[in-house]
This record gives sequence, C-alpha cells and structure tokens, in this order.
Amino acid sequence: MKSTMNLPVLFVTDPVVLPGMVVPIELDEPAQAAIDAARAGSDSKVLIAPRLDDRYAAYGVIATIEQVGRMPGGKPAAVLKAEQRAKIGHGVTGPGAALWVEAETVEATTADGRTTDLAAEYKKLVVAVLQRREAWQIIDAVNRLTDPSAIADTAGYAPYLTDEQKRELLETPDVAARLTSLIEWTKSYIAEAEVTEKISNDVREGLEDTQRKFLLRQQLAAIRKELGEGEPDGADDYRTRVESADLPEAVREAALREVGKLERSSDQSPETGWIRTWLDTVLELPWSAKTTDNTDVTAARAVLDADHHGLDEVKDRMVEYLAVRARRAQRGLEVVGGRGSGAVMVLVGPPGVGKTSLGESVARALDRKFVRVALGGVRDEAEIRGHRRTYVGALPGRIVRAIKEAGAMNPVVLLDEIDKVGADYRGDPAAALLEVLDPAQNHTFRDHYLDLDLDLSDVLFIATANVMDTIPGPLLDRMELITVDGYTEDDKVAIARDFLVPRQLERAALTPDEVTLTDEALREVAANYTREAGVRQMERLVAKALRKAATKLAKDVESAIVIDVPQLKDFLGRPRFTPESAERTAVPGVSTGLAVTGLGGDVLFIEANAATGKPGLTLTGQLGDVMKESAQIALTYVRSHLDQLGLDSDVLDGSIHVHVPAGAVPKDGPSAGVTMVTALTSLALGRPVRSDVGMTGEVTLNGRVLPIGGVKQKLLAAQRAGLKTVFLPKRNEPDLDDVPAEVLEALEVHLVSDVADIVAAAIEPAKVAATAAA
Repeated sequence: MKSTMNLPVLFVTDPVVLPGMVVPIELDEPAQAAIDAARAGSDSKVLIAPRLDDRYAAYGVIATIEQVGRMPGGKPAAVLKAEQRAKIGHGVTGPGAALWVEAETVEATTADGRTTDLAAEYKKLVVAVLQRREAWQIIDAVNRLTDPSAIADTAGYAPYLTDEQKRELLETPDVAARLTSLIEWTKSYIAEAEVTEKISNDVREGLEDTQRKFLLRQQLAAIRKELGEGEPDGADDYRTRVESADLPEAVREAALREVGKLERSSDQSPETGWIRTWLDTVLELPWSAKTTDNTDVTAARAVLDADHHGLDEVKDRMVEYLAVRARRAQRGLEVVGGRGSGAVMVLVGPPGVGKTSLGESVARALDRKFVRVALGGVRDEAEIRGHRRTYVGALPGRIVRAIKEAGAMNPVVLLDEIDKVGADYRGDPAAALLEVLDPAQNHTFRDHYLDLDLDLSDVLFIATANVMDTIPGPLLDRMELITVDGYTEDDKVAIARDFLVPRQLERAALTPDEVTLTDEALREVAANYTREAGVRQMERLVAKALRKAATKLAKDVESAIVIDVPQLKDFLGRPRFTPESAERTAVPGVSTGLAVTGLGGDVLFIEANAATGKPGLTLTGQLGDVMKESAQIALTYVRSHLDQLGLDSDVLDGSIHVHVPAGAVPKDGPSAGVTMVTALTSLALGRPVRSDVGMTGEVTLNGRVLPIGGVKQKLLAAQRAGLKTVFLPKRNEPDLDDVPAEVLEALEVHLVSDVADIVAAAIEPAKVAATAAA
C-alpha cells in the first residue's frame, strides 16, 4: 500500500543507494542537518536522494539511521539502512535546517512467472560473477533471497555497474524492467571479463614459458660447460672457437683482440652485436681451405670442348694455366713469396658468344668451385670493398662474400659485365677493383668490413665485357685480354646442332624422333634470319620453331615433323635479312665500310652527294667528333689528289653532303676514313663502287692507310653480309692469324697501305659503269 510522509533529504554523490543496502555515509553540514532532523523525530528516518548537477532527483530511498559516529579519520558519519524506494514530491516545512520533502513510497509490483524467471536468471549471473571472486559467503546470502525486487536491488553493491546504471535502477519501479537491464549489463560484463581473463592467462603463461625456457637454457649451458660440449653464444665460446679454428696467425690475433673486447663489454652495449657479427663472418671464411686442381690437361680440354664449340684461344689459355699449375706443384713452387699462381683474364666480345657460361665450364674443367659476381650497374664502392663495421647493416663486399660462398680460397670467380660498372658520389667501384685484379696486390686485399689481409692470389678471376672502351685503362692493364669475336656461319650451325637444338628440345618436352631441324634449315636461320655475332637470337628462333612444332603435335596434325628450308616460313615467318649491298651501292657516291659495335661486327654504308651552292661539307647520321674529322680529312685528300685520282678540278668545289644511314645510332671512330674517300671519289667520277667490296682503315691527309682494331669481327660481318672482297690496312696483317680459315677462304682480303690502291680497285671501271647505266 502506498503511503506519503514528510522526510528530511540527505543528498549523496557516491554511492547510489538502493533498497536493502546498508551504507556508511560521511556527513557534511547539510547531511548533518538532515540526520539531526531525522533523529529529532520518533522514527529516525531520512530520505536518501542522489545529488544531480542539472536537476533534482525524481526518486530516492527511505532509510533508517542505524548508527551515528565518526570515521577512522575523525570525520562525522552515519550508518544508514535503505528500506524502500520512494518518489520525491514537493517541498514541505519541517524543523531544523534540513530540507524537507513529501515522499510517496513505491510498492514493488506483484511477481509473476516472467519476473520470477528473470530473477532466477539474474541470480545465476550474480553467482557466476561472485564465484570468479570466490566470495562464497556473499553467494550464500544471495541464494537465500527470493523476492525478485530484493534480488534486483542487490545490484547496488555491484562494482562493475556505473553510477548512471544504478540511478536508472533507482528510477525504475518495474521489477521486470530492472531485471532485464541487469541481465544485459551483467552478461556484457561477464563476456568482457572472460576476454580479459583469457588475455591475462595467455600473458601469464607466456611469461611463465619464457622464464621456464630461460631456466632450462641456463641449465643446459651449465651441463654443456661441464661436459665440454655444444656451442653456447657467450664470449668464452667465441674464444674457444677462434683458438680451435684453422686461421692465419695475423687473423687469429685480430680475432682474439675482438673476443677480449666482447668479454669486457656488457650485453646491452651496441658494440657487442657488431663484434659477434664480425667474429661470425671471420670464422665462416675458408682461410685455409683449398680445392685440389685437376692435373689432367687432356681431360680438362675435353670438358671445355664438350661445353663450348670453338673459342680455341680461351681453351688454350685455360689448358696452359693448368699445365703450369701442375708443374709448379710437382716442383714445390706452388707458392712463392707469399703469392699464389692465380690469373686475371677478361673476355671481351659481343653478347651471346658464351662468355658467361664459359666461366662455369672452366671451373668444372679445373675441379674448382664457381662463383658469379654480377657487376652490371654497380655504383657503390662498398659493394666491392665492404662497409665500415660501425655502419648500421654493414656487410663485407661482394668479393669476400664470393669467397665465403665458394668455401675455398681458390675458386673461379666470374666478374660479369665489368664494362658496365659505374661511378657516382659513393665512390668508384672500378678503382676499387684495381686491388682485386692486380696480381701484384691481391695477395693482401683488404676489405673495409674485415679490415684484414685476404689472400686472393690463388683465385682465378674471369671478367666479361662487351666492349673495351668503357673499361678504365688502369683496370684493363691489370687483366689479360682475350677477345671472343663471334662465330662463323659454320660455327653457328654446329653450335645449334650440338647444343641449342638438344637444349630447346628438352625444354619443349620433345624428342629428336618427333621434331627434326635439318642442317640446311639451321644454315638458313644463321644466314638470313639473324645478323649477330653470337647465337642468342638464333636460340630464340630455334625455341620458337620447336614451340610451334609442339603445338602441331598437340593437335595431332602430324606424328613427326621435319623442319627444312621450305618449312621455315611457316615456323619463323619470312627472313628478316637479305643482302642489300648491291642495291645500296648501285649509284655513285655510296661505299661499304666495316665497323664494330657493342653487338659485334657490322657493315656500314656511307653516302656522298654534291649540290650547287656555297662550298662546304655537311655531315649527318649522328657522327662523333673523330668520325667528323675523318670526313674532313677524306675531302681534303680527294681535293688535293685530283690528278692522281683522275678527277676534274671543279667536281668537289660545291656543297658536299656526307651521310651515314641509321641516324638514330651514334657512330664514331677513325676506321671509316678509307670508306669516305672511296665514296667521295665515286661521286666525283660518277661511277659506282663494286657491290661485293667492303673496306676499313684510318686515312691520313697524304693517303696513308693506318691500322684499326676489330679485324676479326669486321671480317665475320663481311662474310655475313655476303661481301667477297675486303680491303684492310697493310699493318693489320698479323691480325689475320686470328681469323677462322673458312672466313679467309670465303673472302678475298687485300692489304693496302695507300688509299689510292683501294679507290682504283673498288670503283667500277668506266666501261662496266657505262654498261650498267645503259
């Protein structure tokens, strides 16, 4: 039954008091006034209401004063027992200084089946929370409660509920609504608590596991130390490893000094990590490990011949090296003056001739370890010499890493693309290579990271390059130069038959019984489908033909395929190259020269024409300074030797234009001098140059023909272009010894020392020219 009474109000901020709670409250002056006013009455009751900032509370709880006294700190306090929820009405007058209000009691709703079920569910949740805290006495008290309203109001003691949630419970008279909210809040709390507990357990278990493993490691280290086994990571073990390692004396002393620093430094010092890494690197290097060379010269040559066709100069040099090594070993001269008998060679030639793969074959022939070091695009000197140890992420240079990878002090190290080493603000790697590749210095090579002398004198260095021009002179001077100029047509057919076709058959999963490439087809591919010094493009074309053959076999078109010359058009398309010398030189003023590019030898057409106008010389074709000077020299020579050449005096007095086609390609060099003289003389005479004639040589103002380079590559290019006669400088006669015999048989080589001899023989006679014109 509802009732109304006038009661003094006691405002509290914390805690929020719900019915059934017994709470101590510290008394300030207004609270003391309310307590005094309540005690003056007969029933000692007071209305406890929450203090709100923006409004007066609508609900409070009627409480009985159980005891008044002082807190342990001496402040006044009272113990109040909350009894019943009340709705706060309007203010009334009353004795004392307290605030009096009219309070209407709120009766709990009658419990029905749903309310009872909600109360039972909430009780289970409260018990579950209390069990986590092992509050068994409180659990017993909760279990004795049967009134749903009283069970809901026990939430006033719940520390996981906020003051806002408790005030909401105070202001909700309906028991079912209170229980519904409490069930939702308690479930959320339990879920959050379970996650938190799981995380805490995982962290605790991780810490316990870490501590357990640490303890076990300490015990294991102690056991190993007692037994003299294992490799713990302490400074004592580094000392043991250094003392037991097979190191040169100077290296051992330096390593022991670093071990001493490690023993004196703390684990927290950054220097400790540097020293450990440095010691690991030093101990991993094969300071005294060497492989035994193969002393069978015949067997070594057989290995080289099996891997590569031709390249006799390189193979002979390797066999000579091996023969000398074998004799030195027999006579006990393997090491003299602290220096081994290594070698430093550079293979210079166009792409696709087998320079890189030759290094691996050499290592196999010598029974040595093989390591490839790619130098293309390297611009940092530290890539060669290594970084200083104090730098973050410091590493030894590529040379030291190659020795470490090989596991021996006498491997074959291939320095690939040495002509493409660059230089920038980080240093000049080519200059750093001087110490590596100088036989007089590399027995004491010093890497910045190691800071120790490393003996590279037993290493066989093989460098590869496409052109010599970009290799610094001092570096080239320290290497033995071996030119690999390219292959003849017969060589290409043999290489394709013995190496390329079997390899591509395997890659295409074909057998020789299924697809056959005839020698005639291979010769046609070498002659008219490619114009290269090597065989790289030829291998691509062979692979293309075999892929198409595999496609036909997959469609069950044929059971076996034979690719001959007539079938090449179906497999490779039309030939990409056709002889053009006759067409280009059909008019006066065009001559055929020979040149060397980064891709090998090539033919070069030079065109000259005259026009009326202001006298002068115009040059086009993206020519370099040296080539421009050659054109000036050629014109001056022709003008000054008109009578000797049989020319009229006014033929070349007008505007002369000299053009070298393929204007997008830069061209330079003096070897086109004789070709320009021939073109200008042909223009002046009005007679064309023979279409089967090629020439090369530097010319002077007096008509002397000076020697040039790349004779072998130029003669190979002349043969590929279908030329029959070639004019070379007289002083290049020794270079003909390096030219394959089949090339010399296919070409008529004339050695000249005066350009007038070339002009007389290369330009068509007057009768022949007149007949051709007719």
